[in-house]
Amino acid sequence: MSASCITDDERWMARALRLAARGAGYVEPNPMVGCVLVRGGRLLAEGYHRRYGGPHAEMDALQRCTCSPKGATAYVTLEPCCHMGKTGPCTEALISAGIARVVVALRDPFPAVAGKGLRRLRRAGMRVDVGAGAADAARLAAPYLKLCRTGQPWVIAKWAQSLDGRIATRTGQSQWISGPSSRHFVHRLRGRVDAIVVGIGTVLADDPLLTCRARRPRRIPTRVVLDSHLRLPRNCRLWRTARQAPLLVVTTHDAIRRRHSLGQITAAGAEVLALRTKQGRTDVRLLLAELGRRRMTNVLVEGGAEVLGAFADHRAIDEAFVFVTPRIIGGRTAPAAIGGRGPSTLTELSALHDTVCRRIGTDWLFHARWAD
Repeated sequence: MSASCITDDERWMARALRLAARGAGYVEPNPMVGCVLVRGGRLLAEGYHRRYGGPHAEMDALQRCTCSPKGATAYVTLEPCCHMGKTGPCTEALISAGIARVVVALRDPFPAVAGKGLRRLRRAGMRVDVGAGAADAARLAAPYLKLCRTGQPWVIAKWAQSLDGRIATRTGQSQWISGPSSRHFVHRLRGRVDAIVVGIGTVLADDPLLTCRARRPRRIPTRVVLDSHLRLPRNCRLWRTARQAPLLVVTTHDAIRRRHSLGQITAAGAEVLALRTKQGRTDVRLLLAELGRRRMTNVLVEGGAEVLGAFADHRAIDEAFVFVTPRIIGGRTAPAAIGGRGPSTLTELSALHDTVCRRIGTDWLFHARWAD
């Protein structure tokens, strides 16, 4: 859309959406929300939801307004709340401030809101318009919307591969396929998610730490290891750091009955969760339901190939970051990025959208979302 075709409502809403995005990693499981107050084409104040439990975007904007906002238009990326939670109802704050019009990008599906906020504003005599910037707002709020709709977190897959699609050599060596810039990007990504998921094979091969080494991480993710036979080594770095960063070992009821290491794992500070299996492996849907029950909003799946394949087979991946190094590994037995069963025909392939490719250091980063 050309700049001349953008309406004032879309322009101000785009500004509110840019503000909302600043809350990524700070506000979950709440949604990212931005608010802009405008009167007579002039910006009065703006705000966004900055941290979980803190003032909502509308409150933040009103508190930052240095003049009376009476008669102004409020541009809000998500329907204002109308219930008492950790903060007061935003609808009442807008009404008390004398706001004349509210432009909302999306209705909030959360049951305590779900259209009630819009009705409250209209009953107070405000003009309420819905839909400006809706597509961009839905893209930004996708993890929150999925958690509300399905009770499951947003799943982000990440892997690094060679130009010929290998994630390790035939002997299993994988560190480091990607360059320093890509690894720095991954640490920033880790710093805004609730959990990082890997399989026990990755732990045995690479002994990863799975922490965020970004300078200012927004969250401390839970390290989740899928370990059906409780093979987690006592000398691995995950075990040794279980008291510094949360560690969740997902296993089976059979493994707990057969193994004697359960007490040692929990004594080290880790949590052990037993789930039913599907064909001998952790049931991805049960895992996601459990993580959703814990109100995790964004989950990063880092591998290995069989774990990524299990999520792909269940069509459980929502977004992917793929780092491609311009080198060839080769080898008949060198593992590919995605294992699992895979589709039998090309017509079964999942559609991707919002696909972007850009250079990152010595690598190329492909970013895409799966179509619903």
